[in-house]
Amino acid sequence: MTLQIGMIGTGWFSKVHADLLAAAEGVKVRAFLGTSKEKAERMALPYGAAGYGDLTEMLDTEQLDAAYVCVPPMSHGAIERELIRRRIPFLVEKPLGLDAELPRSIMTEVEETGLITSAGYHFRYQSNVDRMRELLRRQQSGMVLGRWMDSMPGVAWWRKQNGSGGQFIEQTTHLADLLRYLAGEVQEVYALYGSRVKHEQEEGVDVADVGTVTLKLESGLIANISNTCILPAGTEADGVGLAFYTDQGVLDWNPQRLCRMQPGERTEYRESTNPYQKETEAFLHALRTGDRSRIRSDYADAFKTQAVTCAALESAGTGKPVRVGYE
Repeated sequence: MTLQIGMIGTGWFSKVHADLLAAAEGVKVRAFLGTSKEKAERMALPYGAAGYGDLTEMLDTEQLDAAYVCVPPMSHGAIERELIRRRIPFLVEKPLGLDAELPRSIMTEVEETGLITSAGYHFRYQSNVDRMRELLRRQQSGMVLGRWMDSMPGVAWWRKQNGSGGQFIEQTTHLADLLRYLAGEVQEVYALYGSRVKHEQEEGVDVADVGTVTLKLESGLIANISNTCILPAGTEADGVGLAFYTDQGVLDWNPQRLCRMQPGERTEYRESTNPYQKETEAFLHALRTGDRSRIRSDYADAFKTQAVTCAALESAGTGKPVRVGYE
């Protein structure tokens, strides 16, 4: 049986996923949904798919086995609810929304239906993340330092708090998620955010452009993840990463490599896999067999990461530590 897949969204991530699906055996990219029918049709043309400007029309017309939800944070909600109502499994790109309340209610609906879901925390599928997870089992971690130091994306919605939720929710969420995946659940966060540069350089910017978040894990591990989007585009910097400081040395990860540093020894492992490919294979396997064991982040798990990043936003607003609410 050929799986019929619908793509919701026409941005870069939709193309990344659609290309992988189009190359997979027994899969047909059937339809695209865009903010206009014309935009969706342009995106759909190379795949021999149909383009739609209305979700209901697409779902009424096409018999989809699953959908990929690749939309900005402020656009979540009605899409997922309609897919759940029709019992259509979906993979949703991070983050799940602007806050924790909407994803919490969607998570409840997903759990009530038992629907197959996956979330786009693709770093979990890296070979070096597998390697780091195994190494950490044999070490005692004391603390973790994370960094996402970058330039500001050019799309208008990213610069608005009610569009993206801010850098920690929209972007640095990947590091909060990896921290959870590698070290366990976060108990409490304390965050400081500031607007230092971008609100003076660009029009319409109301998100913080610097921030630092201290996280206390249930295990007692202490972590700090800092981010900024003030760097000029093209700045050469090791801007994204997560480093564990342990009783045996340092495990320093970035998307391209993992460095293991011990007394008198440094070993570097280059990343060897395409995590998007493995993420796709896990979701397709679940659709075909019902076996969800290869999916490393489903909607319920992704909600926990959303809860952490939203607690950080609350802390930055109140100036006080905030306990993470997973329920």
